Amino acid sequence: MTADIEFTAFFDATPSPYLVLDADLVIRYVNPAYLRTTGRTPGELVGKPFFDALPENPGALVEHGEDTLRASLTRVLNSGKPETLVLQRYDIPASGAPGGFEERWWSEINTPIAGPDGAVRWIVQRADDVTGFVRSQRAREPAGHLTELEKGMAAELYVRAREVHRLNQELRQAHARERQIGVALQEAMLSAPDLDLHHDTIAVRYLPAASSLNVCGDWYDVVDLPPDRYAAAVGDVVGHGLHAAAVMGMLRSALSAVIRAIPSPAQALEVLGLYARSVEGATAATAVKVLVDTRSRLIIYSNAGHPPPVLLHTDGSFELLDRATDPPLGTREHHVPRPQAGVSYHPGDTLVLYTDGLIERRGEDIDVGLARLTTALAQDGALAADPLADALLARLDVAGGSSDDIALIVVRL
Repeated sequence: MTADIEFTAFFDATPSPYLVLDADLVIRYVNPAYLRTTGRTPGELVGKPFFDALPENPGALVEHGEDTLRASLTRVLNSGKPETLVLQRYDIPASGAPGGFEERWWSEINTPIAGPDGAVRWIVQRADDVTGFVRSQRAREPAGHLTELEKGMAAELYVRAREVHRLNQELRQAHARERQIGVALQEAMLSAPDLDLHHDTIAVRYLPAASSLNVCGDWYDVVDLPPDRYAAAVGDVVGHGLHAAAVMGMLRSALSAVIRAIPSPAQALEVLGLYARSVEGATAATAVKVLVDTRSRLIIYSNAGHPPPVLLHTDGSFELLDRATDPPLGTREHHVPRPQAGVSYHPGDTLVLYTDGLIERRGEDIDVGLARLTTALAQDGALAADPLADALLARLDVAGGSSDDIALIVVRL
């Protein structure tokens, strides 16, 4: 099967400089890379004889620059065989300096294209600028130490290395743009107006994975349920990057809406689990939801496959909220009710919700991470919510980020 390729689009996209000459050596096409390399516009080149558009530098120290190139093109026209000029000096007129020239060295490949009658109708010229290579060789190597083959190999390596460098720069720029978009998206999706307005005893933290685009699938949320209740939640979507962040945003928004209509954490997670089945990438996401009733001093919670919250009492003792844990979202039979449990608290107790990046370490049992968290809580539990959040991150050695993203809520009850 013949590939359906639009060759002008191909040449426009390639990073290597190309031009197309007709049999009279008139320039019929130049690609954007050639224009960038020579500093010319299409109007200065297309439709003009090559040696008129790009005349030889009469002051060049290397003789026969035009003669060598013209002879090569003529041989290609007559023989119908491609030809390579390994290192060819051909200066180009300097932009903005009439009569001036820039020293340029090229590695050129002239490839013929025959017409229906078999005669060469076009010459495709690839002209890689290797001026930097030549100048570096001048600084390091006495003249004549390289064979023509070695010069060709070195020049080709130089061209390839420069293309790789350019592509790496483009990747870094694309990464930076995507990161900016992702950070703005993440900040917008993690906004918690109720938290900002009414809860100075609650601190939240979000740390993206150190290897990610600074956007991930972990999230937190705090919702007021007047007159005397509020809900808090953390969740974790599998994966990193913009897709995980988008899925996170959908799940977080859905749960935030559901808890306002159905205050029961178990029922809210049940509805979220049903919704997760319709969202690509949401299955196996985890979440834990707690409802704090400040009048009865009761915490009601339900857990969908998530690490257990920790309740630290004022006397230094603690308990894990692990009596209502069920499989992750979208992975269980929906006709079986999710479990729910309650625990009393006293004023001054501290509730900590978090994602697994806070405690899990590669090759380590999760119980070791939980012990590290509870030890840190016992050491700094007297701190207010905001400094306690920072202290926990520091003691668990993740303040500067880790291999996984982290969401954290610290509540001084």
